[in-house]
Amino acid sequence: MQLEYIGAFDVVLGVLARFWPVWIALVLVMGASFVYKKRLGLYGQLFDSSVGIVGVGICLFWLFTAIFASTISPFNPLVQIPIMKDALPGAVEPQSGLVYLFGGDKLARDVFSRMVYGSQIVLIIAPAATGFALMVGITLGLPAGYYGGRIDTVLSFLANLVLAFPVILLFYLLVTPGIMETPIPYAMAGLFFLFPIIFFSVLFWTRYKKRPDRLYILLGLTLIIGGWVYSGLVFDADPFRIIHIDPNQLNIFVAVVFASSPGVFRIVRGLVMDIKTRDYVAAAQTRGESPWYIMLWEILPNARGPLIVDACLRIGYTTILLGTLGYFGLGLAPESPDWGTAIKDASRLLRSFIHPALPPTIALMSFVLGLNLLADSLREQSMKD
Repeated sequence: MQLEYIGAFDVVLGVLARFWPVWIALVLVMGASFVYKKRLGLYGQLFDSSVGIVGVGICLFWLFTAIFASTISPFNPLVQIPIMKDALPGAVEPQSGLVYLFGGDKLARDVFSRMVYGSQIVLIIAPAATGFALMVGITLGLPAGYYGGRIDTVLSFLANLVLAFPVILLFYLLVTPGIMETPIPYAMAGLFFLFPIIFFSVLFWTRYKKRPDRLYILLGLTLIIGGWVYSGLVFDADPFRIIHIDPNQLNIFVAVVFASSPGVFRIVRGLVMDIKTRDYVAAAQTRGESPWYIMLWEILPNARGPLIVDACLRIGYTTILLGTLGYFGLGLAPESPDWGTAIKDASRLLRSFIHPALPPTIALMSFVLGLNLLADSLREQSMKD
């Protein structure tokens, strides 16, 4: 049976039409952000520059794409329709009449649908792993920079030890099948995922220890929510089956946290060593505030600018790293629609069919570009502050 094709202009219109929920969400969020930008603090200040607007727009585009992936995608990303193997963009699937907008890959799967669903994997792993790396780096970097001495020496030595390994080699060692079959990833996850619970417990304790009515509520919520997330991620024991992560994704998640935490640690340590000499820190010490109160409520808020910028850049680095691992076939399952795996699968047939490689490549490039523009705008705002 010979396939029918629609024109290039119809393909463009079809792609734009499939993203209709994203356009509506972007108009609503961006419009409200413009109207109320003076009330939105640092986020609102991003809309004072064209770089910030473009960066926010690109990041929100992929965020809403991940949220509405099931509505946007015309096909299941794993479904194979034999007649659509290596179909060119605009091919019409005979039975359903739906269009393979970006064509089909070598396994007859819809390239457009796989690109859309690939955004979910990237936007789940990269920001979440970066967030946990921030928790680990901040929790260890604060006392290292504030106390100095032996604590700083030991923690800095451990951080430098990890940083001494080439990143790609470190990831290769952590996500190989042999390591995945051992309890090492789960042991590391059990350690790293404790840090957010410890961080927020200490945060609330130092702030509200003289107000037990509020303290007990916040500590209770921290332990309940933290324990729920911890049991789902580490033990896959969430009774509601909401918090769940596949073993392959857990391995990559742990590897990202392990490799990124030392960099965050060094940034936090350097910021603390500078900020702790300021007058407002001396004033807090004179009032008799505890060291952890000073670290969490005096020093950390004044270090937020560089940390936010670093978080945006680090998410971009992690996205590229996920694509690199997928390209080498490490970590995620071979049928995964993540952008790195899609690029790897398409690269083997570049001389014959280039169309399967372009969508995931452009998606990866545009998302990282949006994060870099966002980081540039945040850096400008932090310098003004």
